[in-house]
Amino acid sequence: MIKIAVASENEIVTEHFGHCENFNIFEAENNQIVRSESIPNPGHRPGFLPNFLNDMGVNVVISGGMGGGAIDIFNEKNIEVIVGARGNARKAAEEYLKGNLKSTGSICHEHKNHNKCSE
Repeated sequence: MIKIAVASENEIVTEHFGHCENFNIFEAENNQIVRSESIPNPGHRPGFLPNFLNDMGVNVVISGGMGGGAIDIFNEKNIEVIVGARGNARKAAEEYLKGNLKSTGSICHEHKNHNKCSE
């Protein structure tokens, strides 16, 4: 069983992890999604979301972009981070399961410039 969290605006992958509206959580077995749910973002506070998702048992996080601090915490917890994703959240999770979704490594360095993520 693998648990994937996609930072989203409703059904669409969001550009910035911490400011997403919701997380679409997909549980997969044998590379097939067997269960999905959407949970509201409980709030953006430094270091909170990675621990929140870790406590939920998430193995993989997919987002458009993400700050380096969050990535560091996910790495410490052995949670795989995929950034640079876009489009439909479920499709992104399915592409990940097929091995087609790779992280582009675009990390947001400045919160005030969260629209300008470096490649």
